[in-house]
Amino acid sequence: MHGRRLATTEKLIAVASPDSDEPLSRLRAWADDAGVALSVVALDDDVGDAYEPGAPTLGVTLGGDGTFLEGVKRFAPLGIPQLGINAGSVSFLARVEVDDLEAAMDEVLCGRATVDRRQQVRVEASGVDATGINDVMLQRVPPENPFDRKVTQLEVFADGEYVGQYEGTGIAVATPTGSTGIALSAGGPVHLPADNHTLQIVPLHTHSMGVRPLVVAAETELEVVTRGRASLLVDGGRAYKVLGDESVVRITGAEQCAHVVRTSYDDQFMTALTGKLNWGLRDEADGPRDLLDSRTAGAHEPSIRERARDVAIEAARSVGDPLRELHGRVEDVTYKTDKADIVTEGSAPYTWVIDPIDGTGNFTHGNPNYAVSIALLDEDTPVMGVVSVPETDEIFHAIEGGDAYADGVRITTTDRDELAESMLLTGYDPDGEFLAHYYHETRGVRSLGETRGVRSLGSAALNLCYLASGSADALWEYDTHPWDVAAGLVIARAAGARITDDDEPYVVEFDADERKPLLGSNGPLHPALYAHLERSGLT
Repeated sequence: MHGRRLATTEKLIAVASPDSDEPLSRLRAWADDAGVALSVVALDDDVGDAYEPGAPTLGVTLGGDGTFLEGVKRFAPLGIPQLGINAGSVSFLARVEVDDLEAAMDEVLCGRATVDRRQQVRVEASGVDATGINDVMLQRVPPENPFDRKVTQLEVFADGEYVGQYEGTGIAVATPTGSTGIALSAGGPVHLPADNHTLQIVPLHTHSMGVRPLVVAAETELEVVTRGRASLLVDGGRAYKVLGDESVVRITGAEQCAHVVRTSYDDQFMTALTGKLNWGLRDEADGPRDLLDSRTAGAHEPSIRERARDVAIEAARSVGDPLRELHGRVEDVTYKTDKADIVTEGSAPYTWVIDPIDGTGNFTHGNPNYAVSIALLDEDTPVMGVVSVPETDEIFHAIEGGDAYADGVRITTTDRDELAESMLLTGYDPDGEFLAHYYHETRGVRSLGETRGVRSLGSAALNLCYLASGSADALWEYDTHPWDVAAGLVIARAAGARITDDDEPYVVEFDADERKPLLGSNGPLHPALYAHLERSGLT
Protein backbone atom coordinates (compact mmCIF):
# COMPACT_ATOMS: atom_id res chain seq x y z
CA MET A 1 0.00 0.00 0.00
CA HIS A 2 2.97 2.31 -0.17
CA GLY A 3 4.41 3.83 -3.30
CA ARG A 4 3.39 7.16 -4.71
CA ARG A 5 -0.09 6.82 -3.28
CA LEU A 6 -2.04 4.87 -0.71
CA ALA A 7 -4.39 2.66 -2.69
CA THR A 8 -6.43 1.07 0.11
CA THR A 9 -6.70 1.27 3.88
CA GLU A 10 -8.56 -1.41 5.79
CA LYS A 11 -7.03 -1.12 9.24
CA LEU A 12 -5.60 1.60 11.50
CA ILE A 13 -3.09 1.16 14.29
CA ALA A 14 -2.76 4.26 16.47
CA VAL A 15 0.14 5.01 18.80
CA ALA A 16 -1.15 7.62 21.25
CA SER A 17 0.65 9.80 23.78
CA PRO A 18 -0.89 9.95 27.28
CA ASP A 19 -2.30 13.47 26.74
CA SER A 20 -4.01 12.80 23.39
CA ASP A 21 -7.48 11.85 24.63
CA GLU A 22 -9.33 14.36 22.42
CA PRO A 23 -7.68 13.46 19.08
CA LEU A 24 -7.95 9.77 19.95
CA SER A 25 -11.70 10.16 20.59
CA ARG A 26 -12.08 11.94 17.26
CA LEU A 27 -10.09 9.23 15.48
CA ARG A 28 -12.29 6.52 17.01
CA ALA A 29 -15.43 8.33 15.85
CA TRP A 30 -14.03 8.77 12.34
CA ALA A 31 -13.02 5.09 12.11
CA ASP A 32 -16.50 3.98 13.24
CA ASP A 33 -18.16 6.16 10.60
CA ALA A 34 -15.78 5.02 7.87
CA GLY A 35 -16.05 1.33 8.78
CA VAL A 36 -12.28 1.03 9.29
CA ALA A 37 -10.93 -1.19 12.07
CA LEU A 38 -8.88 0.67 14.69
CA SER A 39 -6.43 -0.69 17.26
CA VAL A 40 -4.79 1.59 19.82
CA VAL A 41 -1.30 0.95 21.18
CA ALA A 42 0.17 2.78 24.17
CA LEU A 43 3.58 4.43 23.89
CA ASP A 44 5.26 1.74 25.96
CA ASP A 45 3.61 -1.18 24.14
CA ASP A 46 4.54 -3.05 20.97
CA VAL A 47 2.23 -3.35 17.95
CA GLY A 48 1.98 -7.07 18.69
CA ASP A 49 -1.32 -8.71 17.84
CA ALA A 50 -2.77 -5.46 16.45
CA TYR A 51 -0.86 -6.05 13.19
CA GLU A 52 -2.30 -8.46 10.64
CA PRO A 53 0.21 -9.30 7.88
CA GLY A 54 -1.32 -8.76 4.46
CA ALA A 55 -4.03 -6.38 5.64
CA PRO A 56 -3.63 -2.87 4.13
CA THR A 57 -2.70 -0.98 7.29
CA LEU A 58 -2.03 2.66 8.14
CA GLY A 59 -0.17 3.69 11.28
CA VAL A 60 -1.33 6.89 12.99
CA THR A 61 0.55 8.69 15.76
CA LEU A 62 -1.20 11.12 18.09
CA GLY A 63 1.28 13.41 19.82
CA GLY A 64 4.41 15.33 18.91
CA ASP A 65 7.63 14.29 17.23
CA GLY A 66 8.55 12.04 20.16
CA THR A 67 5.41 10.02 19.62
CA PHE A 68 6.06 10.01 15.88
CA LEU A 69 9.54 8.56 16.47
CA GLU A 70 8.03 5.83 18.64
CA GLY A 71 5.66 5.11 15.75
CA VAL A 72 8.56 4.82 13.31
CA LYS A 73 10.24 2.37 15.67
CA ARG A 74 7.15 0.14 15.52
CA PHE A 75 5.82 0.68 12.00
CA ALA A 76 8.92 0.97 9.77
CA PRO A 77 10.19 -2.61 10.36
CA LEU A 78 6.76 -3.88 9.26
CA GLY A 79 6.63 -1.62 6.19
CA ILE A 80 3.55 0.19 7.54
CA PRO A 81 3.20 3.80 6.34
CA GLN A 82 2.32 6.28 9.05
CA LEU A 83 0.53 9.59 9.41
CA GLY A 84 1.31 11.97 12.26
CA ILE A 85 -1.41 14.02 13.99
CA ASN A 86 0.27 16.88 15.83
CA ALA A 87 -0.98 16.97 19.41
CA GLY A 88 2.37 18.26 20.64
CA SER A 89 4.25 21.55 20.30
CA VAL A 90 7.32 21.88 18.06
CA SER A 91 6.80 19.23 15.41
CA PHE A 92 8.45 18.66 12.05
CA LEU A 93 7.25 15.08 11.56
CA ALA A 94 3.64 15.10 12.78
CA ARG A 95 2.27 17.92 10.65
CA VAL A 96 -1.51 17.40 10.51
CA GLU A 97 -3.20 19.60 13.10
CA VAL A 98 -5.93 18.06 15.27
CA ASP A 99 -8.55 20.36 13.72
CA ASP A 100 -7.85 18.76 10.32
CA LEU A 101 -7.86 15.16 11.55
CA GLU A 102 -11.10 14.00 9.93
CA ALA A 103 -10.46 15.77 6.61
CA ALA A 104 -6.95 14.34 6.38
CA MET A 105 -8.19 10.84 7.16
CA ASP A 106 -10.89 11.20 4.48
CA GLU A 107 -8.16 12.10 1.99
CA VAL A 108 -6.19 9.01 2.98
CA LEU A 109 -9.23 6.76 2.66
CA CYS A 110 -9.99 8.13 -0.82
CA GLY A 111 -6.47 7.28 -2.00
CA ARG A 112 -5.35 10.89 -2.48
CA ALA A 113 -2.59 10.92 0.13
CA THR A 114 1.03 10.50 -0.93
CA VAL A 115 3.92 8.70 0.70
CA ASP A 116 7.43 10.04 1.32
CA ARG A 117 10.32 7.64 1.75
CA ARG A 118 12.45 8.80 4.69
CA GLN A 119 16.03 7.64 4.99
CA GLN A 120 16.88 5.89 8.25
CA VAL A 121 20.30 5.27 9.79
CA ARG A 122 21.70 1.92 10.91
CA VAL A 123 24.36 1.55 13.62
CA GLU A 124 26.30 -1.49 14.80
CA ALA A 125 28.75 -1.66 17.69
CA SER A 126 29.55 -3.99 20.54
CA GLY A 127 26.18 -4.78 22.11
CA VAL A 128 24.31 -2.42 19.76
CA ASP A 129 22.36 -3.12 16.57
CA ALA A 130 19.82 -0.34 16.10
CA THR A 131 18.01 1.76 13.52
CA GLY A 132 16.91 5.37 13.87
CA ILE A 133 15.23 8.00 11.75
CA ASN A 134 16.93 11.10 13.21
CA ASP A 135 20.54 10.62 14.22
CA VAL A 136 23.31 8.67 15.89
CA MET A 137 25.35 10.60 18.46
CA LEU A 138 28.78 9.70 19.78
CA GLN A 139 29.84 11.98 22.61
CA ARG A 140 32.06 12.16 25.63
CA VAL A 141 31.24 10.48 28.92
CA PRO A 142 31.49 13.06 31.75
CA PRO A 143 34.53 12.21 33.91
CA GLU A 144 34.07 11.26 37.52
CA ASN A 145 36.89 13.64 38.48
CA PRO A 146 35.99 17.21 37.40
CA PHE A 147 39.69 17.90 36.72
CA ASP A 148 40.01 15.03 34.19
CA ARG A 149 39.87 15.51 30.41
CA LYS A 150 36.39 16.60 29.26
CA VAL A 151 36.67 16.11 25.49
CA THR A 152 36.57 13.00 23.36
CA GLN A 153 38.55 12.03 20.27
CA LEU A 154 36.89 10.10 17.46
CA GLU A 155 38.70 8.70 14.41
CA VAL A 156 36.32 8.68 11.41
CA PHE A 157 36.59 6.68 8.18
CA ALA A 158 34.24 6.80 5.16
CA ASP A 159 34.26 3.70 2.92
CA GLY A 160 37.74 2.97 4.25
CA GLU A 161 39.10 6.47 3.55
CA TYR A 162 40.34 8.33 6.61
CA VAL A 163 38.30 11.48 7.19
CA GLY A 164 40.14 12.67 10.27
CA GLN A 165 40.08 12.99 14.03
CA TYR A 166 37.17 14.85 15.60
CA GLU A 167 38.06 16.38 18.97
CA GLY A 168 35.37 17.99 21.09
CA THR A 169 32.08 16.89 22.59
CA GLY A 170 31.59 14.32 19.81
CA ILE A 171 29.78 13.96 16.48
CA ALA A 172 26.24 13.43 15.22
CA VAL A 173 25.49 11.40 12.09
CA ALA A 174 22.11 12.71 11.01
CA THR A 175 19.57 11.76 8.37
CA PRO A 176 17.76 14.45 6.36
CA THR A 177 14.82 14.02 8.76
CA GLY A 178 17.16 14.57 11.70
CA SER A 179 18.79 17.63 10.15
CA THR A 180 16.49 19.92 12.17
CA GLY A 181 17.54 18.35 15.49
CA ILE A 182 20.90 18.22 17.23
CA ALA A 183 22.64 18.57 13.84
CA LEU A 184 21.01 21.98 13.26
CA SER A 185 21.87 23.23 16.74
CA ALA A 186 25.50 22.32 16.04
CA GLY A 187 25.59 24.33 12.81
CA GLY A 188 24.63 21.62 10.34
CA PRO A 189 22.59 22.37 7.19
CA VAL A 190 18.84 21.82 6.93
CA HIS A 191 17.88 19.10 4.43
CA LEU A 192 14.54 18.81 2.69
CA PRO A 193 13.78 15.32 4.03
CA ALA A 194 11.34 13.79 1.52
CA ASP A 195 13.00 11.13 -0.67
CA ASN A 196 16.43 12.49 0.30
CA HIS A 197 18.84 9.60 0.77
CA THR A 198 21.93 11.08 2.39
CA LEU A 199 23.67 11.24 5.77
CA GLN A 200 25.68 14.09 7.28
CA ILE A 201 28.49 14.06 9.84
CA VAL A 202 28.22 17.08 12.14
CA PRO A 203 30.94 17.90 14.72
CA LEU A 204 29.68 18.79 18.21
CA HIS A 205 31.54 21.56 20.04
CA THR A 206 34.66 20.88 18.02
CA HIS A 207 38.01 22.35 19.04
CA SER A 208 38.83 23.22 15.43
CA MET A 209 37.14 26.18 13.72
CA GLY A 210 37.93 24.73 10.30
CA VAL A 211 35.83 21.57 10.72
CA ARG A 212 32.56 21.65 8.78
CA PRO A 213 29.67 19.20 8.37
CA LEU A 214 30.24 16.51 5.76
CA VAL A 215 27.43 15.08 3.58
CA VAL A 216 27.78 11.51 2.32
CA ALA A 217 25.61 9.08 0.37
CA ALA A 218 23.35 6.82 2.39
CA GLU A 219 25.28 3.80 1.11
CA THR A 220 28.56 5.11 2.56
CA GLU A 221 29.88 2.96 5.40
CA LEU A 222 31.16 5.16 8.20
CA GLU A 223 33.48 3.63 10.77
CA VAL A 224 34.20 5.53 13.97
CA VAL A 225 36.90 4.44 16.41
CA THR A 226 36.73 5.84 19.93
CA ARG A 227 39.73 7.22 21.79
CA GLY A 228 38.62 6.69 25.35
CA ARG A 229 35.10 6.08 26.61
CA ALA A 230 32.16 7.47 24.63
CA SER A 231 28.39 7.22 24.83
CA LEU A 232 26.37 6.07 21.81
CA LEU A 233 22.79 7.33 21.44
CA VAL A 234 20.30 6.61 18.68
CA ASP A 235 17.41 9.06 18.23
CA GLY A 236 18.08 10.83 21.48
CA GLY A 237 18.56 7.72 23.58
CA ARG A 238 16.05 5.23 22.21
CA ALA A 239 19.11 3.02 22.00
CA TYR A 240 22.00 3.77 24.36
CA LYS A 241 25.39 2.24 25.14
CA VAL A 242 28.59 3.38 26.84
CA LEU A 243 31.55 2.24 24.74
CA GLY A 244 35.08 1.55 25.86
CA ASP A 245 38.38 2.71 24.41
CA GLU A 246 39.05 1.80 20.74
CA SER A 247 35.51 0.59 20.15
CA VAL A 248 34.51 0.43 16.47
CA VAL A 249 31.11 1.84 15.50
CA ARG A 250 29.75 1.18 12.00
CA ILE A 251 27.10 3.57 10.69
CA THR A 252 25.35 3.55 7.31
CA GLY A 253 21.98 4.25 5.75
CA ALA A 254 19.39 1.63 6.68
CA GLU A 255 17.92 -0.41 3.84
CA GLN A 256 14.45 -0.10 5.38
CA CYS A 257 13.03 3.37 4.84
CA ALA A 258 10.26 4.88 6.92
CA HIS A 259 7.13 5.61 4.89
CA VAL A 260 5.59 8.93 5.93
CA VAL A 261 2.10 9.75 4.69
CA ARG A 262 1.44 13.29 3.52
CA THR A 263 -1.91 14.96 2.83
CA SER A 264 -2.89 18.39 1.59
CA TYR A 265 -3.63 19.28 5.22
CA ASP A 266 0.00 18.92 6.29
CA ASP A 267 1.97 22.04 7.08
CA GLN A 268 4.62 22.32 4.38
CA PHE A 269 8.16 21.72 5.59
CA MET A 270 9.31 25.29 4.94
CA THR A 271 6.19 26.62 6.64
CA ALA A 272 7.00 24.53 9.70
CA LEU A 273 10.60 25.75 9.57
CA THR A 274 9.44 29.37 9.41
CA GLY A 275 6.84 29.08 12.15
CA LYS A 276 8.76 26.92 14.60
CA LEU A 277 12.38 28.01 14.14
CA ASN A 278 11.93 31.60 12.90
CA TRP A 279 13.34 30.90 9.46
CA GLY A 280 13.99 34.45 8.34
CA LEU A 281 13.80 34.25 4.57
CA ARG A 282 10.15 34.98 3.90
CA ASP A 283 7.27 37.12 5.07
CA GLU A 284 4.41 35.23 3.45
CA ALA A 285 3.63 31.54 3.20
CA ASP A 286 3.33 31.22 -0.59
CA GLY A 287 5.77 33.98 -1.56
CA PRO A 288 5.60 36.15 -4.70
CA ARG A 289 4.19 33.32 -6.80
CA ASP A 290 2.97 35.86 -9.35
CA LEU A 291 6.59 36.17 -10.51
CA LEU A 292 6.53 32.53 -11.52
CA ASP A 293 3.06 32.85 -13.01
CA SER A 294 4.07 35.86 -15.14
CA ARG A 295 7.07 34.03 -16.54
CA THR A 296 4.97 31.07 -17.58
CA ALA A 297 1.96 33.03 -18.85
CA GLY A 298 1.05 31.90 -22.34
CA ALA A 299 3.46 28.98 -22.18
CA HIS A 300 2.32 25.54 -23.23
CA GLU A 301 0.94 23.67 -20.22
CA PRO A 302 2.16 20.06 -20.53
CA SER A 303 -0.48 17.40 -20.42
CA ILE A 304 -0.46 14.65 -17.81
CA ARG A 305 0.85 12.23 -20.43
CA GLU A 306 3.63 14.64 -21.41
CA ARG A 307 4.63 14.96 -17.77
CA ALA A 308 4.69 11.18 -17.47
CA ARG A 309 6.86 10.96 -20.59
CA ASP A 310 9.29 13.49 -19.08
CA VAL A 311 9.53 11.33 -15.97
CA ALA A 312 10.15 8.25 -18.13
CA ILE A 313 12.90 9.99 -20.13
CA GLU A 314 14.63 11.12 -16.96
CA ALA A 315 14.34 7.61 -15.53
CA ALA A 316 15.86 6.09 -18.67
CA ARG A 317 18.75 8.55 -18.52
CA SER A 318 19.38 7.79 -14.86
CA VAL A 319 19.36 4.03 -15.57
CA GLY A 320 21.87 4.37 -18.38
CA ASP A 321 24.80 5.61 -16.29
CA PRO A 322 24.95 2.70 -13.81
CA LEU A 323 24.53 0.21 -16.64
CA ARG A 324 27.49 1.77 -18.45
CA GLU A 325 29.44 1.62 -15.19
CA LEU A 326 28.49 -2.05 -14.85
CA HIS A 327 30.16 -2.72 -18.20
CA GLY A 328 33.32 -0.95 -17.08
CA ARG A 329 35.42 -0.07 -20.10
CA VAL A 330 33.05 -1.57 -22.67
CA GLU A 331 31.98 1.81 -24.01
CA ASP A 332 30.40 0.68 -27.26
CA VAL A 333 27.48 -1.20 -25.69
CA THR A 334 24.10 -0.40 -27.23
CA TYR A 335 21.27 1.08 -25.17
CA LYS A 336 17.75 0.91 -26.52
CA THR A 337 14.53 2.34 -25.12
CA ASP A 338 11.26 3.69 -26.44
CA LYS A 339 12.69 7.19 -25.87
CA ALA A 340 14.48 7.65 -29.21
CA ASP A 341 16.43 10.74 -28.13
CA ILE A 342 18.54 8.76 -25.66
CA VAL A 343 19.21 5.61 -27.71
CA THR A 344 22.92 4.92 -28.26
CA GLU A 345 24.41 2.49 -30.76
CA GLY A 346 27.58 0.48 -30.27
CA SER A 347 29.44 -2.38 -31.92
CA ALA A 348 29.60 -4.74 -28.93
CA PRO A 349 27.32 -7.82 -28.97
CA TYR A 350 25.46 -6.66 -25.88
CA THR A 351 22.38 -4.44 -25.79
CA TRP A 352 20.61 -3.01 -22.76
CA VAL A 353 16.88 -2.65 -23.41
CA ILE A 354 15.20 -0.27 -21.00
CA ASP A 355 11.57 0.63 -20.44
CA PRO A 356 11.60 3.14 -17.58
CA ILE A 357 7.82 3.06 -17.28
CA ASP A 358 5.92 0.15 -18.81
CA GLY A 359 2.30 1.13 -18.30
CA THR A 360 2.67 4.89 -18.77
CA GLY A 361 -1.09 5.39 -18.96
CA ASN A 362 -1.53 3.68 -15.60
CA PHE A 363 1.27 5.73 -14.07
CA THR A 364 -0.25 8.93 -15.45
CA HIS A 365 -3.58 8.30 -13.73
CA GLY A 366 -2.25 6.97 -10.41
CA ASN A 367 -3.00 3.32 -11.25
CA PRO A 368 -0.39 1.11 -9.51
CA ASN A 369 0.00 -1.33 -12.44
CA TYR A 370 3.23 -0.09 -13.97
CA ALA A 371 6.81 -1.32 -13.87
CA VAL A 372 10.44 -0.57 -14.67
CA SER A 373 11.85 -3.11 -17.11
CA ILE A 374 15.54 -3.72 -17.88
CA ALA A 375 16.89 -6.52 -20.09
CA LEU A 376 20.33 -7.50 -21.37
CA LEU A 377 20.51 -8.97 -24.88
CA ASP A 378 23.39 -11.00 -26.28
CA GLU A 379 23.08 -10.36 -30.01
CA ASP A 380 19.27 -10.44 -30.26
CA THR A 381 18.61 -12.94 -27.47
CA PRO A 382 17.44 -11.72 -24.05
CA VAL A 383 19.74 -13.32 -21.46
CA MET A 384 18.89 -11.36 -18.32
CA GLY A 385 15.75 -9.58 -17.16
CA VAL A 386 14.80 -7.45 -14.16
CA VAL A 387 11.33 -5.99 -13.61
CA SER A 388 10.73 -3.68 -10.65
CA VAL A 389 7.21 -2.84 -9.47
CA PRO A 390 7.54 0.45 -7.52
CA GLU A 391 4.06 0.48 -6.01
CA THR A 392 4.43 -2.96 -4.38
CA ASP A 393 8.22 -2.96 -3.92
CA GLU A 394 8.43 -6.27 -5.84
CA ILE A 395 11.46 -7.18 -7.96
CA PHE A 396 11.33 -10.05 -10.47
CA HIS A 397 14.56 -11.26 -12.06
CA ALA A 398 16.04 -14.14 -14.00
CA ILE A 399 19.05 -15.17 -16.08
CA GLU A 400 18.68 -17.36 -19.16
CA GLY A 401 19.20 -20.98 -18.24
CA GLY A 402 18.58 -20.35 -14.54
CA ASP A 403 15.55 -19.99 -12.30
CA ALA A 404 13.17 -17.04 -11.97
CA TYR A 405 12.76 -15.15 -8.71
CA ALA A 406 10.41 -12.65 -7.07
CA ASP A 407 12.05 -10.82 -4.17
CA GLY A 408 14.64 -13.57 -3.94
CA VAL A 409 12.10 -16.41 -3.80
CA ARG A 410 12.05 -18.91 -6.68
CA ILE A 411 8.85 -18.80 -8.76
CA THR A 412 7.32 -21.17 -11.32
CA THR A 413 4.27 -21.21 -13.55
CA THR A 414 1.12 -23.15 -12.77
CA ASP A 415 0.52 -26.68 -14.04
CA ARG A 416 -3.14 -26.29 -15.00
CA ASP A 417 -4.08 -27.97 -18.26
CA GLU A 418 -7.77 -27.04 -18.52
CA LEU A 419 -8.88 -23.67 -19.94
CA ALA A 420 -12.01 -23.83 -17.82
CA GLU A 421 -9.85 -23.62 -14.68
CA SER A 422 -7.52 -20.91 -15.95
CA MET A 423 -7.09 -17.16 -15.46
CA LEU A 424 -5.93 -15.20 -18.51
CA LEU A 425 -4.31 -11.79 -18.95
CA THR A 426 -4.51 -9.61 -22.02
CA GLY A 427 -2.89 -6.43 -23.20
CA TYR A 428 -4.16 -4.14 -25.95
CA ASP A 429 -7.26 -5.76 -27.46
CA PRO A 430 -8.39 -3.26 -30.14
CA ASP A 431 -11.75 -4.82 -31.01
CA GLY A 432 -12.36 -6.68 -27.78
CA GLU A 433 -12.24 -9.95 -29.68
CA PHE A 434 -10.02 -11.76 -27.20
CA LEU A 435 -12.20 -10.73 -24.29
CA ALA A 436 -15.36 -11.62 -26.21
CA HIS A 437 -14.17 -15.14 -26.94
CA TYR A 438 -12.95 -15.92 -23.46
CA TYR A 439 -15.15 -13.82 -21.20
CA HIS A 440 -18.55 -12.60 -22.33
CA GLU A 441 -22.11 -11.75 -21.31
CA THR A 442 -25.30 -13.28 -22.64
CA ARG A 443 -28.52 -11.29 -22.15
CA GLY A 444 -26.91 -9.29 -19.38
CA VAL A 445 -25.73 -12.36 -17.49
CA ARG A 446 -21.99 -12.82 -17.25
CA SER A 447 -20.79 -16.22 -18.39
CA LEU A 448 -17.25 -17.47 -18.70
CA GLY A 449 -16.56 -18.78 -22.17
CA GLU A 450 -13.72 -21.23 -21.69
CA THR A 451 -11.85 -19.72 -18.74
CA ARG A 452 -12.38 -18.42 -15.23
CA GLY A 453 -11.81 -14.89 -16.49
CA VAL A 454 -9.70 -12.40 -18.39
CA ARG A 455 -7.92 -9.45 -16.81
CA SER A 456 -6.23 -6.48 -18.49
CA LEU A 457 -3.50 -4.79 -16.43
CA GLY A 458 -2.06 -2.40 -19.00
CA SER A 459 1.57 -3.54 -18.62
CA ALA A 460 3.12 -6.30 -20.73
CA ALA A 461 6.06 -6.61 -18.35
CA LEU A 462 3.74 -7.21 -15.41
CA ASN A 463 1.67 -9.69 -17.43
CA LEU A 464 4.76 -11.80 -18.11
CA CYS A 465 5.91 -11.62 -14.47
CA TYR A 466 2.49 -12.65 -13.18
CA LEU A 467 2.47 -15.54 -15.64
CA ALA A 468 5.89 -16.53 -14.29
CA SER A 469 4.78 -16.37 -10.66
CA GLY A 470 1.56 -18.35 -11.17
CA SER A 471 -0.83 -15.42 -10.63
CA ALA A 472 -2.15 -16.13 -14.12
CA ASP A 473 -2.06 -19.15 -16.40
CA ALA A 474 -1.72 -17.51 -19.81
CA LEU A 475 -1.61 -14.16 -21.60
CA TRP A 476 -2.12 -12.70 -25.03
CA GLU A 477 -0.81 -9.43 -26.46
CA TYR A 478 -2.16 -8.11 -29.76
CA ASP A 479 1.09 -6.25 -30.46
CA THR A 480 4.36 -5.87 -28.58
CA HIS A 481 7.54 -3.81 -28.58
CA PRO A 482 10.96 -5.10 -27.50
CA TRP A 483 11.34 -2.76 -24.52
CA ASP A 484 7.93 -3.87 -23.18
CA VAL A 485 8.66 -7.59 -23.14
CA ALA A 486 12.43 -8.29 -23.30
CA ALA A 487 12.95 -8.56 -19.54
CA GLY A 488 9.65 -10.34 -18.94
CA LEU A 489 10.51 -12.93 -21.58
CA VAL A 490 13.60 -14.04 -19.66
CA ILE A 491 11.69 -14.19 -16.38
CA ALA A 492 8.67 -16.07 -17.78
CA ARG A 493 10.74 -18.61 -19.70
CA ALA A 494 13.00 -19.23 -16.69
CA ALA A 495 9.84 -19.95 -14.66
CA GLY A 496 8.72 -22.56 -17.19
CA ALA A 497 6.46 -20.53 -19.51
CA ARG A 498 6.13 -21.06 -23.23
CA ILE A 499 6.14 -17.82 -25.26
CA THR A 500 5.33 -17.75 -28.98
CA ASP A 501 4.54 -15.36 -31.81
CA ASP A 502 1.47 -17.22 -33.01
CA ASP A 503 2.84 -20.79 -33.26
CA GLU A 504 6.57 -19.95 -33.53
CA PRO A 505 8.92 -19.15 -30.62
CA TYR A 506 8.82 -15.44 -29.86
CA VAL A 507 11.92 -13.58 -31.07
CA VAL A 508 12.78 -9.98 -30.12
CA GLU A 509 12.77 -7.74 -33.21
CA PHE A 510 13.51 -4.02 -33.22
CA ASP A 511 12.58 -3.42 -36.85
CA ALA A 512 9.49 -5.58 -37.30
CA ASP A 513 7.41 -4.41 -40.28
CA GLU A 514 4.19 -5.94 -38.99
CA ARG A 515 2.52 -6.18 -35.62
CA LYS A 516 4.17 -8.59 -33.22
CA PRO A 517 1.60 -10.62 -31.25
CA LEU A 518 2.60 -12.65 -28.23
CA LEU A 519 1.01 -15.74 -26.74
CA GLY A 520 2.31 -16.93 -23.41
CA SER A 521 1.22 -19.82 -21.23
CA ASN A 522 2.32 -22.18 -18.49
CA GLY A 523 3.05 -24.76 -21.22
CA PRO A 524 0.26 -27.38 -20.88
CA LEU A 525 -2.38 -24.83 -21.94
CA HIS A 526 -0.56 -23.66 -25.06
CA PRO A 527 -2.05 -26.02 -27.69
CA ALA A 528 -5.61 -25.35 -26.56
CA LEU A 529 -5.02 -21.60 -26.42
CA TYR A 530 -3.53 -21.43 -29.89
CA ALA A 531 -6.30 -23.61 -31.35
CA HIS A 532 -8.90 -21.32 -29.77
CA LEU A 533 -7.16 -18.24 -31.18
CA GLU A 534 -7.15 -19.83 -34.64
CA ARG A 535 -10.85 -20.59 -34.44
CA SER A 536 -11.51 -17.01 -33.30
CA GLY A 537 -9.50 -15.52 -36.18
CA LEU A 538 -7.05 -13.79 -33.86
CA THR A 539 -3.85 -15.36 -35.21
